[in-house]
Amino acid sequence: MNPQVSRYWQQADELAQFLLEAHDGNLTVAMPLGLGKANHLINALYQQVSDNQGYSLRILTALSLQTPQPKSELEENFFTPIASRLYGDYEELLYARDLIANKLPENVEVSEFFLQAGSYLGNQHAQSNYISANYSHVSSYLVDDKIDLVIQMVAHTGQQEGSDQDNKSSDLSLSCNPDITLELLAARAAGETDFMLVAELNDALPFMANDAQLPESEFAHVLLGESTSSSLFNVPKASVDLATYAAGFHASSLVKDGGTLQIGIGSAGDAVAYALIMRHQNNLAYRKIIAALNGEKDLSHLHLEPFELGLYGVSEMLVDVFLDLMQAGVVKREVNGVLIHGGFFLGPNSMYQRLRDMPEQQRNKINMTAIGYINGAHIDFRKKQENRQHARFINNAMKVTLLGAVVSDGLDSGQVVSGVGGQYDFVRQSFALKDARSIIMIKALRASGGRPSSNISWAYGHTTIPRHLRDIVVNEYGIADLRGATDQNVVAAMLSIADTQFQKDLLEIAKSNNKIASNFELKQSWENNSKHDLFAKLQPFKQDGLLPDYPFGTDFTEVEQRLIPVLQTLKSASRSKTALLELVVKGLFGSSDQQGNAMLKRMGLDQPSSMTDKITRLALLGALQ
Repeated sequence: MNPQVSRYWQQADELAQFLLEAHDGNLTVAMPLGLGKANHLINALYQQVSDNQGYSLRILTALSLQTPQPKSELEENFFTPIASRLYGDYEELLYARDLIANKLPENVEVSEFFLQAGSYLGNQHAQSNYISANYSHVSSYLVDDKIDLVIQMVAHTGQQEGSDQDNKSSDLSLSCNPDITLELLAARAAGETDFMLVAELNDALPFMANDAQLPESEFAHVLLGESTSSSLFNVPKASVDLATYAAGFHASSLVKDGGTLQIGIGSAGDAVAYALIMRHQNNLAYRKIIAALNGEKDLSHLHLEPFELGLYGVSEMLVDVFLDLMQAGVVKREVNGVLIHGGFFLGPNSMYQRLRDMPEQQRNKINMTAIGYINGAHIDFRKKQENRQHARFINNAMKVTLLGAVVSDGLDSGQVVSGVGGQYDFVRQSFALKDARSIIMIKALRASGGRPSSNISWAYGHTTIPRHLRDIVVNEYGIADLRGATDQNVVAAMLSIADTQFQKDLLEIAKSNNKIASNFELKQSWENNSKHDLFAKLQPFKQDGLLPDYPFGTDFTEVEQRLIPVLQTLKSASRSKTALLELVVKGLFGSSDQQGNAMLKRMGLDQPSSMTDKITRLALLGALQ
């Protein structure tokens, strides 16, 4: 690399001091969403600004990743032994740590357009400085904010040592996050903004070519040193329960061969991907599961055949299961030589390793690119219409109202749980593109104080997707097609997938508000919408090994795998004294098998001495039942 073009730094604090002095101690810094943050550099900037009240720092970003922070002794007993295994020497974000602890100094401001889910409820700074934005609009907001720096972790083609690289020349890759940066660079080239692009190298980051590959001349400064050997943030795989599997199989039957697919991270996306792979590779078993879930329903409108033409992937987030879909021959429809267009990626360590190990020719079938191309319906619309045929945009939500409004990012109090991200963008695309559909996945129930409550409600004081953009809603009990339907038919469709125990109350509210005929009656088949009935339908397939807890692998040991749902049950019950007491009583009369004893030992509760530990042991045994 040519030292006349870029300057190379070994120490993050030295580069931070240089950048602060170059901007008179006042910086507005933009960083990518999720994985691609320059953690070492932003930590150095944050530390120096915190130590000097004459400086100021404004951070504009999204999804500031934090490793799990145990909130109880029980959580600490579970997490501490596996922390180094899961996260290695990941560089924690100091500003996020202090923000969560309400210790952010007055001369630092953090604004995010997407929050790590649930981490900032009740946090005054995070809630009041949150920016509500569609993902496709973020770059324009950053331009308006007159950012000084864009700092980003990048990949490189080979090991680079020393401060001056005049004997080497290679491009750098925006890798996991070209999404916003490419749009900002285009705006800078057009004279709309003037910022400095600064890179932090990381050897573990996969080198993604195509649109993510940039000449090193685009970067004003490059940080080498300790950042190059730091671990990437690891997102361990979550288990897939039977309700999520059911919803995933329902959603998979809406995906048309020769079409286009977008899915998100988490167990819901894993369930959809696993079902699609089974549909392609074990079609007989797939059809049996679909038949079991649908009972006597007409299946003629569903897509159940293996993939002859295959799918093309276009997803703001390249989730790891897209690699499995490629490997399985499901994602095989190319668009201009590309199998998948993605905006950013984030996942388990195994995903990063797989990308690094891929033959270059295969890896280049994945084009990480600008978020406007992925999400923006108005950008290159003719090409989108040609290429994104039969698009299915599958996203998660927290709640859906009986009239089809979707709640995905916030509470009716106004507090933000996560963010809108690209969900609205994809819903808009589903109405703009011919034969495209938006599929919103929810769970029918959630636990609240140890008691179930419905995720289908009459109304809610916050909306992410308004009801005039209602399309398809899927949960474990089936599919509700709402597009273009009357309010009465929407109510009926949503009741058909509501849990049985809440259907009558929901129907009465709809009748009292004149949204459905006063003589409308619930169908007898809807009485089967229960956890018990769903378990009866799917448990035989689980026993046959067709519905594994971790269909795409896990970082957790067998004991830890069994502990996770037990601890989740215990955590949920702890919000209610009655529910917690019920678990303790179950523990008194329950018994523990060999694996249960191993779980108690793993949690340090095999030989409890204090009364608190004895009660906790009983509650854990009760949750195990």
